[in-house]
Amino acid sequence: MMLSTTGSAPAFAPRVISLTSGKGGVGKSTLTANLALELARAGQRVLLIDGDFGMANLDVMFGLRARQSLHEVVQGEALIQDILMPVSENITLIPGGSGIYDLQKLTAIAKQTLLDQISQLEESFDVVLVDTAPGITDNVLFLNSAVEEIHVVLTPDPSSLTDAYALIKTLHLKARENRFQIICNQVRDQQDGERIFNRLENVVARFLPVRLEMAGIIPMDPHLRQAVRSQQLVGRAQPQSESAEAIRALAREIVQRQRLGECKGSLQFFWRQMVGAA
Repeated sequence: MMLSTTGSAPAFAPRVISLTSGKGGVGKSTLTANLALELARAGQRVLLIDGDFGMANLDVMFGLRARQSLHEVVQGEALIQDILMPVSENITLIPGGSGIYDLQKLTAIAKQTLLDQISQLEESFDVVLVDTAPGITDNVLFLNSAVEEIHVVLTPDPSSLTDAYALIKTLHLKARENRFQIICNQVRDQQDGERIFNRLENVVARFLPVRLEMAGIIPMDPHLRQAVRSQQLVGRAQPQSESAEAIRALAREIVQRQRLGECKGSLQFFWRQMVGAA
């Protein structure tokens, strides 16, 4: 169900951003957690939404374990405020859970109750980061069609480029999305990242009327590999490493980038889309 984005924007609306990918194994969740850390260090109040409802793990990346998730909210066993999980200074997490599959089945009253709870959060955050599952499932499409900015993460793996193109094509055809930010992750160096972006841009330009923009290039350095193995954030463990500095640059780019100015950036719009409320 696609909703109109017309109408007046709220007085304050957080920036709602997805990090998504056509395939798994591209380091998307690791990137999301580290990006949240750098945005928070830049003074942004960050809300993380773990949208990989089958393999939710953002809490673990901060060295914590969620006791409740969105599942309890959908079941009426908890309020949104009950499951909000502070994971670091200026970073709050909404843990993932299987409840996403029940969102469309909520009664009208339950949907409105959920939306009312969300509206109370609107002015508490500057940026909302949504970590989606990989692929082109209905849930992934719903999440991406509800955000203000879609960031597609890909790596030098040829299948990653192919799957990224498939995701962009599907979002354009089914959700009418025309603008995508691209993050080249786990690359050797700047030139390698630019080469990957150019390959994707050339393919997209041949077949789709969409706009791609380079958002960031993140190198795979030994410090990042070690941080992943030890379930740490590289921005904490090795803040001066190449990868940490590149993620910091991505955070600055997001903060400084001019907003699209669409009402769909509203946190409440995001949830209206998710629960199918008109």
